[in-house]
Amino acid sequence: MNKQALKSLVALALVVALFGCQDSETAKEQPIVEEVKTEVVQADKNSAELEKDTPVVEDLSYLIDEHSYANKDEVVLTHIDLDLDVLFDKKQLKGYADLSFSRLEDDAKTLVLDTRDLTIHKVSSINSDGIESAAEFELAARDDVMGSKLTIQLKDGEDKVRVYYNSNPQASGLQWLTPEQTAGKKEPFMFSQAQAIHARSFIPVQDSPDVRVTYKANIRTPKQLLAVMSAFNEPDTELDGDYHFDMPQAIPPYLIAIGVGDLKFKPMSKRTGIYSEQAYLDAAAKEFEDTEEMIDITEKMYGPYLWGRYDLLILPPSFPFGGMENPRLSFITPTVIAGDKSLINLIAHELAHSWSGNLVTNATWRDLWLNEGFTSYVENRIMEELFDTDRAIMENALSVQGLRDQVKSLPEGDTVLHITLDGRDPDDAFSGVPYTKGQMFLVFLEQRFGRETFDAFLNEYFSDHAFKSLTTPEFEKYLAKHLINKYPGKVTQAEINEWLHNPMLPDFMPNPQSDAFANVDTATTEWFAGDLSLRDIATDTWSIHEWLHFINNLPADISLEKMSELDNTYNLTTSTNNEVAHAWLKLAINRGYDLVNTRLEDYLISIGRRKLIVPLYKALMDTDNKSFAKRVYAIARPGYHPLAQGTIDAIVNPTLEAEN
Repeated sequence: MNKQALKSLVALALVVALFGCQDSETAKEQPIVEEVKTEVVQADKNSAELEKDTPVVEDLSYLIDEHSYANKDEVVLTHIDLDLDVLFDKKQLKGYADLSFSRLEDDAKTLVLDTRDLTIHKVSSINSDGIESAAEFELAARDDVMGSKLTIQLKDGEDKVRVYYNSNPQASGLQWLTPEQTAGKKEPFMFSQAQAIHARSFIPVQDSPDVRVTYKANIRTPKQLLAVMSAFNEPDTELDGDYHFDMPQAIPPYLIAIGVGDLKFKPMSKRTGIYSEQAYLDAAAKEFEDTEEMIDITEKMYGPYLWGRYDLLILPPSFPFGGMENPRLSFITPTVIAGDKSLINLIAHELAHSWSGNLVTNATWRDLWLNEGFTSYVENRIMEELFDTDRAIMENALSVQGLRDQVKSLPEGDTVLHITLDGRDPDDAFSGVPYTKGQMFLVFLEQRFGRETFDAFLNEYFSDHAFKSLTTPEFEKYLAKHLINKYPGKVTQAEINEWLHNPMLPDFMPNPQSDAFANVDTATTEWFAGDLSLRDIATDTWSIHEWLHFINNLPADISLEKMSELDNTYNLTTSTNNEVAHAWLKLAINRGYDLVNTRLEDYLISIGRRKLIVPLYKALMDTDNKSFAKRVYAIARPGYHPLAQGTIDAIVNPTLEAEN
């Protein structure tokens, strides 16, 4: 029984199980689901395609994307044509989307789409001559996680519909900045952030990573502004307020992206360049000038870069992530422009997504580790080739230290790679687990099979699944056939299960150790023992990674006197490296070192990257600084992205989360 047949059979059963309501308990009560599962599993057991050493998957829930209403097993989108006006005064995208689709079931009568907070004006069916005729549609009530299901009645023989709509100011996937909130202070700025399920807040779409579409777009903006998208961007585009884009490769909806602002372009190489406000342009081009070399390195390891150009869009500091891997145009936070290339592993990470994530995609958000774990692994391999093994090990060691610390506070279920979300917002899946635990799983495989063998496997994996989406069970089957069974006796099925399906971290997880960090630890111990003064420590040769290791591993009960001595010697409170400042400010909050408060307030107001600010708000709320946190957040909140607002509302003032 093939995958499509399985999907159709299980989808039919889960309709009865109230799939649309996301009620897992109700689903369990439906006997028809269990009957169908038994039938499908038995069919799979009898299938010659099933590998003998691959365990039979009893739970077929992986076939369903619980975070999409889409009836993608009956009708699937194939192409989108967008025609939109960017209305800064109303904080809206307004226009229409032409949705081309393919019927997987000949008798399919409806197209079901995902939306969130969209105003739908009308829907038309479009025939082969391009003639519109009214189509019936229904927009269901809003679910807090899923948004509103849009059901469109289809006409026989037609394969395109047009949806007239506008987004709304509260769109979770868009941020609208006033001129005062930008670096230039003269023009407004708008950018999107569609991962995980926020594309539906500005496009009516089958918002599942298992759906891949090509797209074209006509975007109209104020004439003085430039629009860019995750598509082909012409570096010398005329600034005229009327822009046209084409993405010929099929991508999941969460990779559809747009940015509009007072943007300039500066090339870094023949196929790479920077889009940015003027304030960041030169510094970013210098900081990220190794991007072309990164592409060359990755091509040599894992095959050709298949996306044409690779440009970077430097966003305002309110961007909630370090970067977003939108194909052809990664979105990047300015917080990694450190002046010394110490944080450019972020660029390596976003570039690596061009192979793992964008080219080969997780089919559901339960499978996020297939995206981020593979990407973190490739990122570190790029950094090793670009710099050296020592730097790569230090970055790995810092990531593992962070992971070990984070799993202590995560719910146990959230430490499983193949996470069970049970209707929760898929944004909850983002933590160090899919990134670093996923990466260490691949490091484990590399160590067991050898780098040469594992690289050959990865090349084959990327090639076989190019422009496809897959689930964890599908990956397990592929892994068994192409690596584990091919080289028997190196890895057991129990070990694979421990990595993918068990909580917490395996006892046999690789634990990268850096000689440089060992030297830092020795100096720290000698300082605390009084055998060494701070000025005698050779910090002038330390990398940012050594500084982070030093600060992150200071005793939790370090005295205020020691804190003051560190600050007076190294000026840590005024550090211009945002990662170092974050580590120091977090320690200062926990120890009650109030001399950082002015710097802390400025830091929280000027930066919107969740990785850097969320832990600080949590630390403030866990100590005696609640009033400080609430006061600063009231000032900072209007400049934060909706994703950051939602996260921090729940930390600082849960009533705000309910109201917004």
